[in-house]
Amino acid sequence: MLLRESLRTSKRDEMIDITRKVMSLVAKHGMQEGFVIVYSPHTTAGITINENADPDVKLDVLMRLDEVYPWNHPKYRHAEGNTASHLKAITTGTSQTIIVTGGKLLLGRWQGIYFCEFDGPRNREYLLKFVEG
Repeated sequence: MLLRESLRTSKRDEMIDITRKVMSLVAKHGMQEGFVIVYSPHTTAGITINENADPDVKLDVLMRLDEVYPWNHPKYRHAEGNTASHLKAITTGTSQTIIVTGGKLLLGRWQGIYFCEFDGPRNREYLLKFVEG
């Protein structure tokens, strides 16, 4: 089964915790065993799994990505002026695969699933592919 979920981002760079939404969709569709793929169909946004207990982790990640990939750089050539957002999306990746067992996402104690915006604010979507078995 393939689902499309929409969201509105509010900043140029942000990490939005979508863990509860993904959990609720697993429960809603009665999936017990298998895995779910969470995918971003955007070239300037990504999907990652990281700590969701301390909000400073998100801030630190975004700060460091800005240091590694500054918004302005004299050698960037991309006409749209958002080269940094493409580089950040490459770094985080476009998808994550999460095991589902006993009807629950198999995440570590401190892990959460994040939609990573790097060229916002925008209306975005992410896709979820449920594979049972």
